[in-house]
Amino acid sequence: MTSRPTLLGLPYDASSSFLPGAAEAPPVIRAALQSPGGNAWAERMVKTATPDVLIDAGDLALPASADARPMIEAAIRDLANARMPFIALGGDHSITYPILRGLHQAYPSLTLVHIDAHPDLYEEFEGDRFSHACPIARVMEEGLAARVVQVGIRASTAHQRDQARRYGVEQIDMRAWVDGARPSTSGHVYVSLDLDALDPAFAPGVSHREPGGLSVREVVTMLDTLGGELVGADIVEFNPRQDISGLTAIVAAKLVKELAAQCMVESD
Repeated sequence: MTSRPTLLGLPYDASSSFLPGAAEAPPVIRAALQSPGGNAWAERMVKTATPDVLIDAGDLALPASADARPMIEAAIRDLANARMPFIALGGDHSITYPILRGLHQAYPSLTLVHIDAHPDLYEEFEGDRFSHACPIARVMEEGLAARVVQVGIRASTAHQRDQARRYGVEQIDMRAWVDGARPSTSGHVYVSLDLDALDPAFAPGVSHREPGGLSVREVVTMLDTLGGELVGADIVEFNPRQDISGLTAIVAAKLVKELAAQCMVESD
């Protein structure tokens, strides 16, 4: 795919179960993306963080209620129907479910690469089926992805283990990662990147810090080696209120650049 990628902010965190603040992330990531402390180039030597390459569609004006989901779905459907790759800036991880709904008609055989410390496979969490702890269960229920590969998992539960088996979710947890397991993909690919997949040493600005995670280098290399055509991605669960010296914002901005470059790679 060689289309210019689109950046879309989804400032929603009403489905968070712990600390609020993820809705404040999109403008903070944009500021880091444009900071004179860095440059606009991705490691593929593609210039991505400039207006002539990365289209900025701004932020959706989302209510802090269930009404946000159909609004997200409709916005993503428009991008998908136009075959415009995008990077969505969350927001909490609940936004991934309406995003996948918006993609499904255009990309019915999608592979979802879900990079996270948590499987997000709860049937419901604290009485909420649409919590940020549940989006992958909703995706699998509705058949919104033909294949789901989860990477970085290290904070699961017995219930979520059973859910993964029930739905046929492939998991490369951190033990498997250390043993050398890596995701392999083809066809249309979507990446959902929860920043708590990273070890808190690299990304402290999240609501659920989970030690023992991936490094920034490991995530960048993983993205760079994914096969297939990247049709979209989200970066979620950045909580600026928890950040230290803007470190997580800088990490998120780097990941935007690398994902944008990946969107521009000609598919096989």
